[in-house]
Amino acid sequence: MPTGSHLDKVIDSALARQRIVGAVVLAARDGEIVYRRAAGSADRERSVPMRDDALFRLASFTKPLVATAALKLADDDTVDLSAPVTDWLPQFRPRLADGTAPAITLQHLLTHTAGLSYGFLEAADGPYRRARVSDGLDQPGLSLEENLARIAAAPLAYAPGAGWRYSVATDVLGAVLEQAAGMPLPQIVQREVTGPLRMRDTAFHVEDAGRLVTPYRDAKPAPPARMGDEEAVPFMDGFAHFSPGRIFDAASYPSGGSGMAGTADDFMRFLLSLRTSNRAILRAAEVDRTGTGAMTQGPGWGFGYLGAVLGHPKEAHSPQSAGTLQWGGAYGHYWFFDPLADLVVVQLTNTTFEGMAGAFPRDVRNAAYRDLIA
Repeated sequence: MPTGSHLDKVIDSALARQRIVGAVVLAARDGEIVYRRAAGSADRERSVPMRDDALFRLASFTKPLVATAALKLADDDTVDLSAPVTDWLPQFRPRLADGTAPAITLQHLLTHTAGLSYGFLEAADGPYRRARVSDGLDQPGLSLEENLARIAAAPLAYAPGAGWRYSVATDVLGAVLEQAAGMPLPQIVQREVTGPLRMRDTAFHVEDAGRLVTPYRDAKPAPPARMGDEEAVPFMDGFAHFSPGRIFDAASYPSGGSGMAGTADDFMRFLLSLRTSNRAILRAAEVDRTGTGAMTQGPGWGFGYLGAVLGHPKEAHSPQSAGTLQWGGAYGHYWFFDPLADLVVVQLTNTTFEGMAGAFPRDVRNAAYRDLIA
C-alpha cells in the first residue's frame, strides 16, 4: 500500500467512531517527515477544522523537555544528579510512614523513583488528595511553593530508589532547576531546549489563543464531551482533575510535569534532535532498558530520563525495537522514537484519555510500522 494508507485508515476510523474529536499525526523516517495529517475538529461545536499548526496543552509531553534541560544543566555542572534535593530545596523533606526523611536525589526525580505520587493514581481519600496536591493540570493560581509544601506533607509511597511510581517528581525537579540556575523554569527551558531547537510555539504560556484546540474528554459510550472549566475524568482507580484555563493564568506555577503548550511540529523537532545534536541526551535517557522500572507500560518496559524505554519487544508484544522511547500526555497525546528503525511518531489529539491510553495510540503505532518499515 502507498505510504500512509494504514495511518489514514486508523485516523478515519477513530473519527468515524467518535473515539477522538481531532488529531495531528506526524511520522519521520531517517530524520525526514514522511507522513503528516491534521484531521477532525479543533473545536467540534464551532466547526473549526484541525490544522497541523494547532496548539495543544502538552500535559506530560512537558516532562522530556524539562528533563533535557536538567541533563544539560548537569553537563555544565550547574546541578549534580546524585546530589540531594535539599541542597536546593532545604524545606522539601517528605517522610516515610516511620517518620524518617530519606534523601531524594535529582536522579530519583528524573526516573520517578523518589517515592512521590500523583493524585490521579489514588482513590478519593488518598494522601495526595487529602493534602490537595496539584498534579499540574488543575488548581489555577496555585504557587509552586505551596504545592511543594503540600507534596512534602504527604507520606512517601516507598523509600527513594526502592520502587517506581509515576509522580509529580518533574514539578519538584523544575523547582530545583529554578534555584540552581537562578531563573524561572520557563526561561531555563527556553534557553536550554526550545530556543536552540527553534521550537517557537512551545512554551508555558499561549501567545495565539485562536490556535489552541478545545479539549474533550471520554464519555463512552457517548461521543467525547467538551471539557468545562473544571473536569474530573475517571482514570485507573481515581480521577484526573483538569482546569483547561490554567494555561492562561499567570499566577499558576510552571508545572515541569505538565504545564506547557505546543505543536506537533515543534515536538517532532525535539525528538529528531535526539538523533544528532542531543545524542548525548538520548544516551543518558537509555538508563533502563531491562524493564526493571516496575513495568512502567506493561511487560518489557522500563523507564529512562525521557520516558518509558523498551527492553523486551516480545514481552511487550510491540513492533518497536529494543531501546525505543515513548510516553504520552493526559490531554490525549502519544509519541515514540525507535532509534534502531529510525522511526519517530508524534500524535496529538484533543481527546482525554483515548488519545493517550485508549486504542488510538496503539493503532497509530502499528499502522506506522506497517506503512513505513519494510
